[in-house]
Amino acid sequence: MAPTEHGEVFVLNDGGEVDLDLGNYERYLDITLTRENNITTGKIYQHVIERERRGDYLGKTVQIVPHLTDAIQDWIERVARVPVDETNEEPDVCIIELGGTVGDIESAPFVEALRQLKRRAGKHNFLQIHVSLVPVINGEQKTKPTQAAIKDARSAGLAPDLIACRCQEPLTKNTIKKIALFCDVSNEQVIAVHDVNSTYHVPLLLDNQQIIQLLTETLQLDKLTISPTLFKKGQQIWKDWKALTLAQDRLFDEVTIALVGKYTQLHDSYLSVVKSLEHSSMRCGRKLNLIWVEAEALETQMSTQEPAKYHKAWHDVCTADGILVPGGFGARGIEGMIAAAKWARTNNTPYLGICLGMQIAVIEYARNVCGFEGAHSVEISPEADHPVVIFMPEGSKTHLGGTMRLGIRQTIWQPDSEWSKLRKLYGDSDGILERHRHRYEVNPEYIERLSGLNFVGKDDKGERMEVVELKEHPYYVGVQFHPEYMSRVLHPSKPYLGFVAASAGVLDEILRGPDVVQVNNGVAPP
Repeated sequence: MAPTEHGEVFVLNDGGEVDLDLGNYERYLDITLTRENNITTGKIYQHVIERERRGDYLGKTVQIVPHLTDAIQDWIERVARVPVDETNEEPDVCIIELGGTVGDIESAPFVEALRQLKRRAGKHNFLQIHVSLVPVINGEQKTKPTQAAIKDARSAGLAPDLIACRCQEPLTKNTIKKIALFCDVSNEQVIAVHDVNSTYHVPLLLDNQQIIQLLTETLQLDKLTISPTLFKKGQQIWKDWKALTLAQDRLFDEVTIALVGKYTQLHDSYLSVVKSLEHSSMRCGRKLNLIWVEAEALETQMSTQEPAKYHKAWHDVCTADGILVPGGFGARGIEGMIAAAKWARTNNTPYLGICLGMQIAVIEYARNVCGFEGAHSVEISPEADHPVVIFMPEGSKTHLGGTMRLGIRQTIWQPDSEWSKLRKLYGDSDGILERHRHRYEVNPEYIERLSGLNFVGKDDKGERMEVVELKEHPYYVGVQFHPEYMSRVLHPSKPYLGFVAASAGVLDEILRGPDVVQVNNGVAPP
């Protein structure tokens, strides 16, 4: 999945590289998924072919129906029973997203499989929500696209129990009536998901339209047995969520973050990064002002090629409260990132480098502090005089697909790192677990030669550099892992939280660990 075409590639604990939507589910529901939760056409075909090769079908002709559709249903039923949170209990409800558009050739086997699954699950065990766009043309909300889509879905055997209408403004009563009439549902079954201040308001929007009651009636959720402890936890989560949302509406002070990246033309390429910044900003009681800076625009040659673009990019970097360099691959924009890291280091501007961003910090320090001219990553310059970033020793240079260092790995805090701001944010534990996605890393042969650059976190074998930090700096941190993958709405990622807090000038309060951070114009909930 190319990030500039498809958006971010999200990584799970087990190293599964999946669609960014699974990241949204983890963030919103505070659950932990596996690669098994991501079902693709390729996976299903491979699964069926492997079964046929083993002789599981006993010589029968293998077809889309029933073999492929049965495999999809079996997969869903198996994965739906796997625990996804700390309770380790079997889930009561499984949410299935059937992606794509009704009528797409790619989704046809999945549509048929879910039609059959509705029969297999039985009454009160299956509910279909059809999501449809209601566009506005010349000021009028148009319902024909929704009517046509649901007609196609019905012809395939999937009749909606609820219709979720995406729209710019709240649906008018007349629009709701029209959709209900021509789609054969009641008015109450038409849910309006109109644009709101932020996505964190959406649960409140759905709650106001009695969606819980509608789900309960169809799935008989009131008959489930829920332990008092779990019920109390759910009430507290809902209370915190509403407090967070209301506090966000009352915030006025901003924190300006410059994101210096190479895929900035498609913002979804950095979706988890953006969400992590949002989580942390809300926790710090600030409104996030995110400035997108194309790394190439910061490079010297741009000053003559496109001077206006060059000067605007540098203005954005120089006036930002904090500078973030996220992950990425390839040579484009690298020198611009290095220049941004130098500015942050020399001007005491908070800096956070993620994966490639950490390697950028090391390259910049090696060049401009240690005097290693030509210091670089072998990804960019294979014959570099000082290869401070190298290819992973065990990596494959011929088989690149799925061969990166992926998934959750342990980082151990090193001796004499008690001063580390990031370590304090994590709670001074001996080690942490974070998700990785990389194939290049800091060259261990240069660690002793990079005097003053503190590698405060290493892998469990002490061979890989995981966290780098400058001691005499407000906040200059680089991490080889991707902490954004594990950030949650109510539990912001620690590296991002520290970065945003330092940029907003409230890092000391965050390090003291208060339950609530007081700000001049609002309150951020815990």
